[in-house]
Amino acid sequence: MKPSSLTRRRWLGATAATAGSIILSRPGRLDAAISDVAETKHFWYRGAPAGPYIDSQRDNKAFGFGGGKIFLSEDNAKSWAHSADFAEAANITWSCLLKNGNVLFATRERLFLSTDKLKTHRQIVVKNRDGGDYLPHQPVNPELPGWYFHSLDGEHVWDVNGREMLVWGNYCNVIGGAVPVNIYYSTDSGQTVKIAYSFGRNPRFQQKGAAPDAPMLGDAANPLLCRHVHNVSYNPAEKAFYACTGDHDLGPSHECHWLRGTYDAKADAWSWKVLVSANSDSRFKCGGINFVDGRLYWIADANGPKVGPEHDRGVFTCAPADIADKSKHTLLFNPKFESANMIVQDGVMLATHCAPASTYANGIIYSPDMGRTWAQYDLKEFGPRSGCRIHRKNSDGWFRLDLRKGWIDRAEVMFIKPKP
Repeated sequence: MKPSSLTRRRWLGATAATAGSIILSRPGRLDAAISDVAETKHFWYRGAPAGPYIDSQRDNKAFGFGGGKIFLSEDNAKSWAHSADFAEAANITWSCLLKNGNVLFATRERLFLSTDKLKTHRQIVVKNRDGGDYLPHQPVNPELPGWYFHSLDGEHVWDVNGREMLVWGNYCNVIGGAVPVNIYYSTDSGQTVKIAYSFGRNPRFQQKGAAPDAPMLGDAANPLLCRHVHNVSYNPAEKAFYACTGDHDLGPSHECHWLRGTYDAKADAWSWKVLVSANSDSRFKCGGINFVDGRLYWIADANGPKVGPEHDRGVFTCAPADIADKSKHTLLFNPKFESANMIVQDGVMLATHCAPASTYANGIIYSPDMGRTWAQYDLKEFGPRSGCRIHRKNSDGWFRLDLRKGWIDRAEVMFIKPKP
């Protein structure tokens, strides 16, 4: 097949002229510009153009950073009408665009909010469950403060009883330093961010070189331990949040858990229940939790080699009440490799391979019809990459996802647009 000769700009012009009838060729050589639009049988795809790193999107808006600045676009990253100096731009690990136009974004250990399209921004100090300030720890190494707010999933806002609610957990303790593991929430568009749940003090993930009397990271009152949060999602049918964590086994106990949480708005209080605690070679080590018409869908991240014995992996579905009962799970598709990232929107199920655990360089798992049929693609022109932080389609119809070197070091951004 011939490499695509269409740039992103030419493609935008062509699609406007042909109302979606254009057919593209998938690049056949690995040195094709990754911002060119290419295709598979099921979708178009492209890399991000040169410019700011496009960290998040919502409807027609996008937030980006680079070169000591932060940027806000109102035309799906075609142009950047708003920008501001931000010295720590290179350390941004997470961002979220709120319904009212607020932009909440984070560096490794600090959280910031802009309410005026980046003209100004201010630091947000997280509030603990007792109402006091929840402050980041003092790192032994200032260059390793930990990733307090970075996430593996991309969607964090939901309509809860007619009000937008932001809830997410930090994917951490991989690079960047040891850090406590939390689930955060906001009910006022990022003006106030609070702790919804704090995990316990995991001895595996504490600061190296800390003084013997230094306080350990994590909630001393909680015996439930994990390495990080993989995913938090909301089921409107139950008005309940579900979270899953990873990764390993701690002797007779585990780091892989499923939790169910409900929020009492009047009391501003959470109630959490542990639904499952399981070993790392199981379907419960997972991510990509989605709810469609009250039914639960997820994708397994079970540990294991690239090739060899079969592992408890795949895309599963069940009624939410049956999550702990494997006999009531339905396996929709087994990609054979680890994956903890999946989004479901408009009948499309889009998931990704974890590159270090896959024989694919940049594996994409795709169903156009809610799991009735499936395809897998290896978009090798991007190199060995793991897709994560998948955002819902923007107003031009493109999903956005991070491409990571290994499974966590930031590399590029990719966009995928389902075919009709």
